[in-house]
Amino acid sequence: MAVSTLAAATGSNIDHWGERVDLACAFRWTARWNMHESVANHFSIAVSDDGCDFLVNPRGRHFSRVRASEFLLTNADDPSVMERPDAPDPSAWALHGGIHRRVPGARVILHVHSKYATALACLKNPKLEAVDNNTMRFYQRIAYDLGFQGMGMGDEAERVAALAGDKPILLLGNHGVMVLGPDVAQALDDLYHFERACETYITALATGRELAVVSHAVAARTAQQWIEYPDLTENHFKALKEILDEEEPDYRD
Repeated sequence: MAVSTLAAATGSNIDHWGERVDLACAFRWTARWNMHESVANHFSIAVSDDGCDFLVNPRGRHFSRVRASEFLLTNADDPSVMERPDAPDPSAWALHGGIHRRVPGARVILHVHSKYATALACLKNPKLEAVDNNTMRFYQRIAYDLGFQGMGMGDEAERVAALAGDKPILLLGNHGVMVLGPDVAQALDDLYHFERACETYITALATGRELAVVSHAVAARTAQQWIEYPDLTENHFKALKEILDEEEPDYRD
C-alpha cells in the first residue's frame, strides 16, 4: 500500500499524528519560503518526556514532498537506529539527538542553511544587531557557535548540543541555523522571523553606511513585547495550515 493510501486509511491511528501533521506543515512552508537546501537539512520533534524519542524526516526526501506519515521514530540513545534499512541521515540523528537529549525545552528543532541566516553565520563577527523590529525580537535570545569543526556528527554533535542552552536560536558559525522551540508553531514562527531579521541586517550592512543600532533598553523592551504579543504565533501557524489545506492537502497524508 502506498504511503499516502496508508495514511488516509489509518489517519490518526498512527502514533503522534498531531505532531506529524504540524511538522509536515513546517516542511512544506520552509520549501515555499526557499529556506530548504536540496534534500538536506532536518526537522525533528520530541515525543517522549526525556526528549530521547523523536520524529525526524526520512533521508533524501525533498521538503516540498514530506508527508505526516513519513517521519521516522528514532531514539537518541540507540545507535542501532542507524542500522535500520530506513535509517535517518547520520548527521540528523547525531545532531538533533544530542540536543533533544541535553535540552529538555527543545521539543522541536528546525535546522536549515537559509540564505541570510547562513550569510550572517559566515561573518567573523556574526552578532545580529538590534536595528529593526525583527532583529529586536531576538535580542539576547541567540546562542552563537563559533567553533565549527565539520558536519554535526560524533563529538561535533555533542559540542553543539552543549551550546544551545535556553536560547531559541543557535547560530552555527560557517554552517547555518538551528531553531529550538516548545512546539512546531513557535519554532516555525521564529524561523520565519529570524530569516527576515537576517535579511534586513545583511541588506543594511551591504549599503556600507552606519547602522542605527538602538539602545539596550529599547531592544530589550521590544523583545519582551514580541514574547507577550497575544496570539501572534498561533494565528500565523493556523493561517499556514489553512492555506496548505486548500492548496497542498496531501501534507496531512
